[in-house]
Amino acid sequence: MPSDVRPSVLGGSYANPVDTSARIQFRRALTLTAMTLVMPGSAQLVNGNKRVGRFAVRVWLGLLLVAAILGFLALTSRTGLFSLLTDPRVLTLGRWVLIAGAVAWVALLIDAWRLGRPLELARRHRLWMTGLNGMLCFVTAGTLFFAAHLVSVQSSFIGTVFASETVAKPSQGRYNVLLLGGDSGPDRSGLRPDSLTVASIDKETGRTVLIGLPRNLQDIPFPKGSVMHKQFPKGFDCEGCELNGVNTWANDHAALFSEKDPGIDATMGAVEEITGLKLSYHALVNMHGFSKLVDAVGGVTIDVKQRTAIGGIGSPIRGWIEAGTHKLDGDQVLWYSRSRVQNDDFSRMGRQKCVMNAMLHQLSPRKVLLNVQKIATSSKALLTTNIPQQDLDVFMDLALKAKTQKVSTVSLVPPVIFTGNPDFDKVRRLVSKAVDEAEGKAVAKFGITKAKLSMPKKDDDPKDPRKANQTADLSASC
Repeated sequence: MPSDVRPSVLGGSYANPVDTSARIQFRRALTLTAMTLVMPGSAQLVNGNKRVGRFAVRVWLGLLLVAAILGFLALTSRTGLFSLLTDPRVLTLGRWVLIAGAVAWVALLIDAWRLGRPLELARRHRLWMTGLNGMLCFVTAGTLFFAAHLVSVQSSFIGTVFASETVAKPSQGRYNVLLLGGDSGPDRSGLRPDSLTVASIDKETGRTVLIGLPRNLQDIPFPKGSVMHKQFPKGFDCEGCELNGVNTWANDHAALFSEKDPGIDATMGAVEEITGLKLSYHALVNMHGFSKLVDAVGGVTIDVKQRTAIGGIGSPIRGWIEAGTHKLDGDQVLWYSRSRVQNDDFSRMGRQKCVMNAMLHQLSPRKVLLNVQKIATSSKALLTTNIPQQDLDVFMDLALKAKTQKVSTVSLVPPVIFTGNPDFDKVRRLVSKAVDEAEGKAVAKFGITKAKLSMPKKDDDPKDPRKANQTADLSASC
């Protein structure tokens, strides 16, 4: 081979005008495709329909500007960003923009392939360009169509679960949300909320206090003037009537009420009287749906303090969750939260708080994004709430703030409160003290010492789940 003839990487030589022309055409076709991938419409501006190219480039630059604005909001106003991302009109518009973008981008890629004159390319170059263009069409369209699907799922979830239109204001700087965990089944009369917890959340910092209410609390007071107070002026003193039975009693006597959901309204009124807190919202969690949610996010890691039975409540024990740190699936978390075999309701309340704490700190935005459809599907069966979509931005921002804060808790359990004969004045002092401590305020005015709040010596076992019922840092006890 003469010294002035150099081989080509793709075959042929630079001395061969035909090979040189083929390489130039191939590079030109590659460049047009790359331009379309980086800035849709730029290939048409250079070598095609300039009117189409100008329109596509302007749209692309507009979308980049929107992305920059969203990025700025993420840095300066998370609440504003969440407000946009949960607005059904914005979600609907975003879905159609993504679908239109997918179709338009594919059309521009195909046009860029045409502008590369594939029929004039060498056979091997033509195969390369056809394969590359087809792959890019599949990837870009698939990504945008999947994003549109996620937006649709999100919009449907928000519209279904957060359908309320009543916006509540925070009370004394805090959102107080009643969290109810309910079980229903053929052996039960209605759905009984066996888990009742008030999450009191500071509207600025997200600092949260969990107030656990025993399901068997008796002599429940009701707000004056309410239907329940007229029926039970001295408290919920009928035979077998306990806190978790308020929901069932009110639903069974719905004709007495004007509310759409008398059971929940009656329970919220009772909890307000018990705690002295004005409730903003409620969220009712179906416990079996909760297990699906845990599976949807890939499980939750829990430090299991004591061996806990799976089954045993009206059914045979079919296994155990051994002590130690384990990643639990949905069924295991369900039984860890509800089991009362070999322990009591107060141990169960402590475990439930530990599960809430674990979910709060382990659910990352990445996990939610990667499992959004599973989460939405499970949550529709899981959650009933009166939190409106207008307040979702507030609670999403508070959830992120709460992840960086300690979660404190107070439970109305023996020996502090005796469920059969509760001192409700003391209950309200305990709740007020816990909230003030979380906000860093002085607590001496209540005259309740830490010794009175602590577990008795015989229960000072670091493995006792009940320790999670009285702590200023829930993570340390879980």
